Amino acid sequence: MGIFERYLSLWVALAITCGVALGLLMPNAFGQIAKLEIAHINLPVAVLIWLMIYPMMIQIDWSAIKDVGKKPKGLALTLFVNWLIKPFSMALIGWLFFRVLFADLVDPTSASEYIAGMILLGVAPCTAMVFVWSQLVKGDANYTLVQVSVNDMVMIFAFAPIAGFLLGMSDISIPWQTLVYSTILYVLLPLLAGVLTRKVLKADSSKIAQLSTRLKPFSIAGLLLTVVLLFAFQAQTILDNPLIIVLIAIPLLVQTYGIFFLTYVLAKYLKLPHQICGPACLIETSNFFELAVAVAISLFGLHSGASLATVVGVLVEVPVMLSLVAWLNRRQ
Repeated sequence: MGIFERYLSLWVALAITCGVALGLLMPNAFGQIAKLEIAHINLPVAVLIWLMIYPMMIQIDWSAIKDVGKKPKGLALTLFVNWLIKPFSMALIGWLFFRVLFADLVDPTSASEYIAGMILLGVAPCTAMVFVWSQLVKGDANYTLVQVSVNDMVMIFAFAPIAGFLLGMSDISIPWQTLVYSTILYVLLPLLAGVLTRKVLKADSSKIAQLSTRLKPFSIAGLLLTVVLLFAFQAQTILDNPLIIVLIAIPLLVQTYGIFFLTYVLAKYLKLPHQICGPACLIETSNFFELAVAVAISLFGLHSGASLATVVGVLVEVPVMLSLVAWLNRRQ
């Protein structure tokens, strides 16, 4: 794991600090940025999100899907938890905390937006960082590739319907057109771009690795600048109520650890070996936060509580995932 991945939460925290400071110093400038949108999709943010997502999609080898029939238990576990458990548990936990436990601390409108952001995180299973987690737990790299590839294929068709259903269940108005556009823009098109890039490079692993290395600084910049933008728009809200970051983080932590240990128990029941069990547990636990951030902005706006909730997801994910990596490695 490189220095950026290892200290991701630190860089995100610094970006949050910069964003809040800039938002307080230059509110009018960020107000103008917020107006640069088409079909509720903010153009500057769309560019930044693509900078994040495209390098990840280059790493996905779709030819690996031909091996989908090998060792089916691990793949079945991944799909079961990612698409039949995790989105719904996230919606339930969000509702429990913000409609019941934190009801006296958060106004109903804001609570709905925070729940929406959590739902979008729950419906966006991780893609790129999975390869890092798999390596750290000495997972089967080829099998992890199959899991990620199949998972992304399912995401193309399942993301919008499940997100729309759960948002509707939470009494949140759903702009379906924007949700579909966002899925195409942030899932389908980057995947196609990754496929075309691999074809141009003739699937040469060394060339793909070189390109990914060259693009990595742009991906990092995209993530951090997106965080700066989001918190610049949320600056006054955060200043008025700094406790909200903690309130959002608590249910996210409950969901993360809960999904991990549920998957671990199921993996042990299926008698999966460590090199498949470890990555499977970590795939289920982590989120494709870049997608969640982008869709939250598109659906609810840069100023929304939903966007804030997805970025808090970025802040808590890496330290939590590293703790789970250490836990898994002690049980080899």
